[in-house]
Amino acid sequence: MAFDPLLLFGLILVGIAVIAYFVFASFAYGAGYQPTPRSSVLTMLRLAEVGPQDTLYDLGAGTGAIVFRAARIYRARVVGVEVEPIRVAILRLRRRSGPFADRITIRWGNLFDLDFREATVVTAFLWPGAMARLRPKLEAELPAGARVVSHCHKIEGWTPEVYDPETDVYFYRRPRAPPATGGT
Repeated sequence: MAFDPLLLFGLILVGIAVIAYFVFASFAYGAGYQPTPRSSVLTMLRLAEVGPQDTLYDLGAGTGAIVFRAARIYRARVVGVEVEPIRVAILRLRRRSGPFADRITIRWGNLFDLDFREATVVTAFLWPGAMARLRPKLEAELPAGARVVSHCHKIEGWTPEVYDPETDVYFYRRPRAPPATGGT
């Protein structure tokens, strides 16, 4: 079999173009791509005590590190939200070819257009500006007792129940409504 340098050159150019798109599209869509380290994913899911009764929203799902692990290991219902179309295609291909597809929904769109009222857990690895914009929406829509876990960036104005410096993970819980008091 003869080696075709032109074919190799073409494949290298295609590879560079795909990588460039994957990285630079992050800036075009305002959503940087940096995979969440495995240790941080495991810490996030452990701190949130994710289980089969949960509906987990993964904001900026990327290629699905949290999405697929939460569905496969913890049997949670998962909504992966991603704005960048190539990553959405990757997520949908992975969902179609993997187990527990019935527990996973992939949404292509802006996370600020979501309704969080059904979420019991929200995971995020978003830039600080996005976290600041997200805060009032979470406060208005998350049910009492919902858990929010963030990698790298805290939610300004919220006090984490737990901060794990080893994995740079912040864990928050929305306050439960105080018990009703009977008046006389």
